[in-house]
Amino acid sequence: MWTKEELVRLGDICLRHGVLVVSDEIHGDFTYPVHKHLVFADIKPEYQDITITCTAPTKTFNLAGLQISNIFISNQDIRRKLKKEIAASGYSDPNTMGIVACRAAYAYGEEWLTGLKEYLLGNLDYLREYLRQKLPQIWLVEPEGTYLAWLDFSALGLDDKALDEFITNQAGLWLNPGTIFGAGGEGFQRINIACPRAILEKALTQLEQAVRRL
Repeated sequence: MWTKEELVRLGDICLRHGVLVVSDEIHGDFTYPVHKHLVFADIKPEYQDITITCTAPTKTFNLAGLQISNIFISNQDIRRKLKKEIAASGYSDPNTMGIVACRAAYAYGEEWLTGLKEYLLGNLDYLREYLRQKLPQIWLVEPEGTYLAWLDFSALGLDDKALDEFITNQAGLWLNPGTIFGAGGEGFQRINIACPRAILEKALTQLEQAVRRL
């Protein structure tokens, strides 16, 4: 999670150089204890004039199939230009089911979201403890938010091509290789823990068995 100090440093740089900020905050609802999501445009009033804020109920409430999202733009000129481009692309009219689901999720979904976050925290605890006890070669980068955990596989001594082959063909898993996120992602894999605990247990068991065969 970005701290206020980090956001101010970034925002001030963007102000000085006339940089437009597209702030993708779609995972903002998923934070772990002691961490808080801060909306970039709210940090300073002047940031609102250079910011396009993107959110959605799709990650939070598992509504991605309904293709609904929210875009907040305070700057009237930027808003006008974006609306023109959206209309030209043919996406100016969201589907009715998506609109209804979005309203329902935000109006009545708090209890469900609270339960989901508790379940995700349990999955994270399970992942952390499993790695500590049975897969100490793999290091969890402690997440501050989201249900996507970053795992360091560098201790296995595999290059990225070999690591991808190992994850897919030996462990029978489909993780996201760190290299798709750019330089610095070498040796890492990303795992999605937003799943039933039984699925996470099965995945980690397969991973453990594959590591033992190395």
